[in-house]
Amino acid sequence: MRIMGLDYGSKTVGVAISDPLGLTAQGIETICRKEENKLRQTLARIEELVKEYEVEKLVLGFPKHMNNDIGERAEKSLELKEKLERRTGLEVILWDERLTTSSAERVLIESKVRREDRKKYIDKIAAVFILQGYLDSVYMGTDRT
Repeated sequence: MRIMGLDYGSKTVGVAISDPLGLTAQGIETICRKEENKLRQTLARIEELVKEYEVEKLVLGFPKHMNNDIGERAEKSLELKEKLERRTGLEVILWDERLTTSSAERVLIESKVRREDRKKYIDKIAAVFILQGYLDSVYMGTDRT
């Protein structure tokens, strides 16, 4: 059973996919769009990837504030969750994504990726961290939703 992880940003969506056993996450792409509210092509691409990888569940990063409040970005994630569920018919799990982008940035810096190149990879790596966190919780029996 494959699971897809998504890091939803204002102009990009990082995408990661699990291995068939649901143990590890790998980044597969970053979907870009010109305007934040133009989601039709983004949703269509996610749907294509769901079919291609035979995905059975989606994990969507949920950007809570550090004090656990829900802000504007989290509201947009809730809207995307509804659209994804309608479009794909799959369960969409919201996953606390606090600090995933900063962790992805740190990995890129430690890997000596040039500053101007980091933007290409950061959302995909954040999606990997989101999905891997979820997979680890399922495997270890913990829950951070």
